[in-house]
Amino acid sequence: MKTKVAILFGGRSAEHEISIISAQNVFQALDKNRFEVALIKIDKQGSLLPVGGDYFLLEEQKKAITQGEELFLSPSTKAEKLVTKTGKTFPKVDVVFPVLHGPFGEDGTIQGLLSLANIAFVGCPILASAIAMDKAMTKQLALINGIPTAAFVILKKFEKDSLSFEDLEKELGLPFFVKPVTLGSSVGVSKVTNKAQYKKALDLAFSYDEKIIIETFIKGREVEVGILGIGAEVKASVVGEVKTDHDFYSYVAKYTETEGLRMEIPASIPEDTAEKVRELALRAFKAIDGVGMARCDFFLKEDGTILLNEINPIPGFTQFSMYPKLWEATGIPYGKLIEKLIELAITRHEAINKLKTTYD
Repeated sequence: MKTKVAILFGGRSAEHEISIISAQNVFQALDKNRFEVALIKIDKQGSLLPVGGDYFLLEEQKKAITQGEELFLSPSTKAEKLVTKTGKTFPKVDVVFPVLHGPFGEDGTIQGLLSLANIAFVGCPILASAIAMDKAMTKQLALINGIPTAAFVILKKFEKDSLSFEDLEKELGLPFFVKPVTLGSSVGVSKVTNKAQYKKALDLAFSYDEKIIIETFIKGREVEVGILGIGAEVKASVVGEVKTDHDFYSYVAKYTETEGLRMEIPASIPEDTAEKVRELALRAFKAIDGVGMARCDFFLKEDGTILLNEINPIPGFTQFSMYPKLWEATGIPYGKLIEKLIELAITRHEAINKLKTTYD
């Protein structure tokens, strides 16, 4: 019997389009002889819309896309299914694969809804997802666990005028980066070298988030590690390095002007350094109570110092994405990686359902 998988993609965040590209790759990689695949798109208003496999056709071919009624998920452990406005039942699925990036998908919200409905899902649970998506919380928790990070300052919107450019220049040096705390794909990120840029950077970051993080510039290399597994079986991939001809690894560099983007897998670094990066990645994943998958990003300074940058609970699955490439280099091809993630999700869900979660 085939395992029924629902790929959940799109979403309300600024990374909506990237999610669609990732979902297309996951859909194409799944062995249709082993899996029965359903596609559910979350539009930019948050509606859950079932779509057919023809959704991933080229834009000019999308005139007759198959789309069903809007879906609703009951937060009941007895439901385990989605229904339409008119009461029609969407076929029950064994597991949901959320291929969502950013708020309302990668931050614990969807994970919470699926948990309430007692549906297995791929990736980190609620708490780990929420912590990983909040760059400030990730760094604070990392420091508590002895994992070094770049110097940073947290700023909330109501405190916007409390830190001057001069204050930050003195504390962090120049240049520094201004980032929304709960977005990925470098959306809303600015590199600041002067006062005028600082004001624009604040306005941009606060247009995406109520809380931002301001970090010192690290001169060095950006290396990344894939994490896969649950419990004592969690493993780290080989270390990869991101190289770009752009000023920094921005959204444009990642997805639109990729000519100057290069990924070196494995990274050309000493073996003992690579092993230390892998060890720190596993510690970081454990610190947030991670389950299933994540990509851990680090800065490697010229003097050999390793600094945690961020943890991505739902890493990209596009053709340019590091996470699947890292595991391919480690010995797990793209299709097998997707299958492994689904197997882990079902295993974890079965274990959770054996727990006593209510009082008699």
